[in-house]
Amino acid sequence: MEQNSFKIKNKAKYNFVVSGSADIKICCPDIIELSERVGAEIAINGHTLITGATSGVPYYCALGCKKAGGFNVGFSPAESELSHIKRYHLPVEPFDVMIYTGGDYVGRDVTMTKAADAVIIICGRMGTLHEFATAVETKKPIGVLERTKGVADEIRNLIKQIYSREKEKIIFETEPEILVKKLIKIVAQKKNKSKLYIKNKKIKK
Repeated sequence: MEQNSFKIKNKAKYNFVVSGSADIKICCPDIIELSERVGAEIAINGHTLITGATSGVPYYCALGCKKAGGFNVGFSPAESELSHIKRYHLPVEPFDVMIYTGGDYVGRDVTMTKAADAVIIICGRMGTLHEFATAVETKKPIGVLERTKGVADEIRNLIKQIYSREKEKIIFETEPEILVKKLIKIVAQKKNKSKLYIKNKKIKK
């Protein structure tokens, strides 16, 4: 992907969190390409990518976003850059902004997920499952890129067996571009409802 081959759309920015496995050995064979396509699609549509600033799926999403000329933010589990590199052995590139949460992985997951307008699940292990559960409980629109293995391929069955009050907001797709576009539409609708509520509240006053 060459940066100058993309045209970034000038739209209102939404925050898209991508959650996925740091160890891509458990994922599908074309996981790198799929991850980069998700990051690129977020960038092309003029939105911000947020990841856990780790290796694997989040890293390749951030790389795809950067190659497409987009802006991405990393939420680190560490309290400083030194700890991020030395203790957690995590990359500092290609993130435009790094937020050092100091919350270890669990605390980082909650802070990062709550910063999202929507959450995308790709492959994933237990950390991804935790972020998915956090997204459900905080009523975030969720997109799942299926056929990537790991958690992403278990969510359909999981929500059939356990109660999920937000299951209608979970989008399942196998094509990155379609998944991102559907989530953008859902987030836009949600934002419009918020604007309408604020407008009506001002009129009543």
